[in-house]
Amino acid sequence: MIKIYGIKNCGSVKKALSFFKEHNIDYQLQDFKTDKVSCDKVSSWLQQIDMKTLFNAKSTTYKTLELKKLNLNEDAQKEWLCKENLLIKRPVVEYNNKLIVGFNEDVYKGFFHE
Repeated sequence: MIKIYGIKNCGSVKKALSFFKEHNIDYQLQDFKTDKVSCDKVSSWLQQIDMKTLFNAKSTTYKTLELKKLNLNEDAQKEWLCKENLLIKRPVVEYNNKLIVGFNEDVYKGFFHE
């Protein structure tokens, strides 16, 4: 089963969900707003991808919290990802022990063998 992490009103998440619906691919969505991702999960993702890929420094949350002023190193970024899931770039898709972050239709087509 494909597991998608994100928030329902995110444009990229909506595109990913539409892709899976259009291609009749079953998935399960975990919404960050109602079901927070654990720090253990964030740590496991960071074993597969780098912080730059996972940490969304362009998000409204990042700007609202004024995190740019803190000049965060990777350890501090991880702490923020753990306590504020909305800083995670979306969607995060888990499938067959692999991870895809963000939405790119061509990547999805190749990955899910369209």
